[in-house]
Amino acid sequence: MRQSGVLLHITSLPSPGGVGTLGREAYAFCDFMVKAGLKIWQVLPIGPTGFGESPYQSASTYAGNPMLIDLRRLQEEGLLDAPLPHDSGDPCKVDFDRVRREKNAVLRQSFESSFSMVADEVEAFTQANPWLEDYALFMAVKEHFSGQMWQKWPDEGLRFRRPEAIARAKEQFRREIDFHCYLQWIFFRQWSALKRYCNEKGVELFGDMPIYVAEDSADTWTHPKLFQLNPDLTPQRVAGVPPDYFSEDGQRWGNPLYNWKAMRREKFRWWLDRLGQAQEMFNWLRIDHFIGFANFYSIPASCPTAREGKWVKAPGKKLFKRVKREIRDLKIVAEDLGEVGPRVQKLIRYCGYPGMKVLVFGFDSDESNPHFPGNIVENAIVYTGTHDNDTVAGWWEKATPHVREMAGKYLPPMEDICDAMIECAFRSVAETCIVPMQDYLHLGGEARMNYPGTVGGNWLWRMAPDQDLTALAERLFALNRRTARLSPAADSSAATHKGGTNL
Repeated sequence: MRQSGVLLHITSLPSPGGVGTLGREAYAFCDFMVKAGLKIWQVLPIGPTGFGESPYQSASTYAGNPMLIDLRRLQEEGLLDAPLPHDSGDPCKVDFDRVRREKNAVLRQSFESSFSMVADEVEAFTQANPWLEDYALFMAVKEHFSGQMWQKWPDEGLRFRRPEAIARAKEQFRREIDFHCYLQWIFFRQWSALKRYCNEKGVELFGDMPIYVAEDSADTWTHPKLFQLNPDLTPQRVAGVPPDYFSEDGQRWGNPLYNWKAMRREKFRWWLDRLGQAQEMFNWLRIDHFIGFANFYSIPASCPTAREGKWVKAPGKKLFKRVKREIRDLKIVAEDLGEVGPRVQKLIRYCGYPGMKVLVFGFDSDESNPHFPGNIVENAIVYTGTHDNDTVAGWWEKATPHVREMAGKYLPPMEDICDAMIECAFRSVAETCIVPMQDYLHLGGEARMNYPGTVGGNWLWRMAPDQDLTALAERLFALNRRTARLSPAADSSAATHKGGTNL
């Protein structure tokens, strides 16, 4: 079935308090999507962020980001009796330091005043989620040691998770553990409510899973044998990509690599559990850097760049035989951007997952370019751009004469480059097309979400508050109908969704 969607991270919603949340603006955005005929809402990873605020470097593959909690709902539920943080600064950018400082203070007030009323519910939630106790202990100990990476904790017993040290810490930090469990209970209640609302409206949530986990995470601390670590628990080899036209040193991401032999011995249970939770949270899931399941680039941790890395084979088909058998209802998308060799192609063909085509990549060479519109296939997700690229307007402003000439020959003859690229994506043979909200809004490079390989100044963009999206919804609904991306149910119920659309 032909369909369309939008890429907009939760933090980019115009919620009060300085950052987008799971509150009213998220529900209003779902309503906008219904009126626009958009079916798929793609978000970035929703785990807790750390240094640099990248959602791809999280303290946990399971936990939700407490900064996305809607404080107004806590007030409505009687779990918060405190004033909410005031909005200040640029409403179109997130000030993460201020948001974290102010929001954590309010969340602690909520915990201190309300935890006793819901302790039994939080305990039941904790027991139902085996990862949570370890994550909460990890966060409590990390805070006790002033945020140090767990490999640098001065308590050797805690670093190596010796039973007596863990038992002592659970008793010593019981209150902090309860606090972090409380936050996750709130987050998942709010996430589940939003997902239920979206699904009832015919909107499907599309999540994003980083292939690797952060070095400083509850995952590596809890399961060190599943990663390539030295005896002192520091990484032995790390992830990245080799030098190329864009980077003479390559990219050294620094994530610890998996010990695939140990994972095979456990019949890939760690991956099945991880995907199983994603199955509960999302309707769709993009697995970032999917090529790493076929072969991965392995860099000695002692090497400051990616120059001395090497390619190593990964389990590939062995893993996904089990995934296809046990994870049945989750629609998986393979992020296949990068070095797609024969082994990667063979794995993607076996899995049958759709890959990605990105139009802003399609005009910088010739018509053999895999992202050139004429090479898009039905089993693909076509994007105008992604969170790692400039917006279409920003890309066009910097485009070379060759790119402009190539694009001009193929794109629909429209006055605005954003409209032309969106039209091209919607007209394509790809079953699914997804457009970043910045491109729907015709925003320039100032609205770019991320500059890969840089730290600081990323993930900041937010939609302007009180933006009237009525005209945009009407245009997109007409575009969906014209390009046969509107479901019959959406078309027949269009009359019930009249009226203005403000977030």
